[in-house]
Amino acid sequence: MSAKTILLNKGVELIDAETISIADDVNTGNISAGAVIHPGCRLSGAELSIAADCVIGAEGAATIRNCQLERGVELGGGYFESSTFLEGFKAGNNAHVRPGCLFEEHSSIAHSVGVKQTLFMPWVTAGSLINFCDCMMAGGTNRRNHSEIGSSYVHFNFTPHNDKATPSLLGDVPRGVLLNQPPIFLGGQGGLVGPASVPFGTVVPAGQIWRGEHACENQLVVRCGTQRNIAVPFDPRRYKSIARVVRCNLRYIGNLTALDLWYRIVRSRYLLSCSCRERCYHGARQRISEMMRERVKRLEELTQNLTTALSLDQNNSYAEEHRGFIRQWQSGKEKISAEFNENQNAEIPSDVLRIIDSLPGSDYISEIQSLTANDCETLTQWLNARITAIEALLRTN
Repeated sequence: MSAKTILLNKGVELIDAETISIADDVNTGNISAGAVIHPGCRLSGAELSIAADCVIGAEGAATIRNCQLERGVELGGGYFESSTFLEGFKAGNNAHVRPGCLFEEHSSIAHSVGVKQTLFMPWVTAGSLINFCDCMMAGGTNRRNHSEIGSSYVHFNFTPHNDKATPSLLGDVPRGVLLNQPPIFLGGQGGLVGPASVPFGTVVPAGQIWRGEHACENQLVVRCGTQRNIAVPFDPRRYKSIARVVRCNLRYIGNLTALDLWYRIVRSRYLLSCSCRERCYHGARQRISEMMRERVKRLEELTQNLTTALSLDQNNSYAEEHRGFIRQWQSGKEKISAEFNENQNAEIPSDVLRIIDSLPGSDYISEIQSLTANDCETLTQWLNARITAIEALLRTN
């Protein structure tokens, strides 16, 4: 019996089934009754999982490879590979979702959005005509009060030095997972130069190119561009200080480590309740692990570039800083991996276990949002400890 016949018999709606392609490696048992697949779609991958009430290709043909879709996900059209979408996520047509993305509940992207190694927490919304790779974004308390990326926004994640040690953190995990923080607003026709950080409650007006870090929450922030003409010699093989770059990368990796622990201890209570959600749970943790490996890979490339820079000039003003980082890196990357892997066996404090055991495990969002202020503070401190452990692994001085 063909895969299409099996799916039709179990209650999957294949609209114009003759135009739909289902690869031999697809496990039809992982596609649930009630899913709707429109004409021209292509499904492939042994890890593909589609829950009930998902709608695929309603706006244009969609190609989906090795993705996990929880209930109620809508993928309007485009390309989606090795990414995980939790309940209620929506994507418009012409999406380009490359591997390593995790979109949590009710987050969304409109038409013509490109992402890779990107993580949206619940309700984060991206407009149209956006490129937003190598970012993590949180903030917001419901669908109306959500973090927003305006249309025609770009995260600039490739430097003139030919490296991508440029992840940007918008909000953070220890408070973001509690779903009680003010949203972040990035105005349209703007950009973010990675690595950067933006705290909860920040409003960046339309048309701004944002660089660097900002510490104060709940502010409207505007930074002027250069006010004079610049024309100076530049050699992309040479680096100045890398202290901020290393700090931002370690903080980002620390937040990934904290999020993985949150999934293992908290999310598992909700996502292991049925086989479809279980596949999304394992997919989400796989995505987080992939993001962590990507960040380590990009720091590895940075050390190689720094080695080249030192070969050109051993006496530049930042040579000692560069040499110090290179010396630490080999053992440092092993320590980073060990810290991340420690999540599998990490001992959970009794006060954290008390809070988690009090959760019924039926409605993730409402139950997390019902936690007391004291419970939230306890959970935040617990997750912050994982970030602090990562940040302490490397020093640039």
